[in-house]
Amino acid sequence: MTPQKLADLEARLKARGIRKEDVIEKFLRSSGAGGQNVNKVATAVYLKHIPTGIEVKMQRERSQALNRFLAWRLLLEKIESKQLGEKSKRRREIEKIRRQKRKRSRQAKERMLEGKKIQAEKKRQRRTPGY
Repeated sequence: MTPQKLADLEARLKARGIRKEDVIEKFLRSSGAGGQNVNKVATAVYLKHIPTGIEVKMQRERSQALNRFLAWRLLLEKIESKQLGEKSKRRREIEKIRRQKRKRSRQAKERMLEGKKIQAEKKRQRRTPGY
C-alpha cells in the first residue's frame, strides 16, 4: 500500500462525493488463520456508508492498515457500481466470467470436437505397429 495508492483512493472518493463523515468505521477481531495476532488484535475493518446503506467487512490480511485500505477501496467500488449501474468495472468483470462459463453452442462444440479428432488421428498414425 503505497502513498500513491492512498492518494489515488482519496481522489476517487472526492470525485464521487463520498465524505469520511458519512461512513461508520469499526475495527473488529478477525477470525480464521493468523494465530495470536488475529486473536488479540482487532484487524478486521467494518465500513457502512450511511447515505446508501452499503456495508463492507474486510478481514483478508493480518494487517489492520491494509484491511482498512482494502475495505475503503471495496466500499468505493460498490458505491460506484450503484451510481454507474451497468457501466461499472465490477459488473463488466462478472458479465465476462458469465460469458466464459456459458455453454458452447452445438456448432462450436462440433468444431472443437472435430479438431480433437484430427489431432487424435495424427497421433494414432505416429504409433509404431503393434502398440
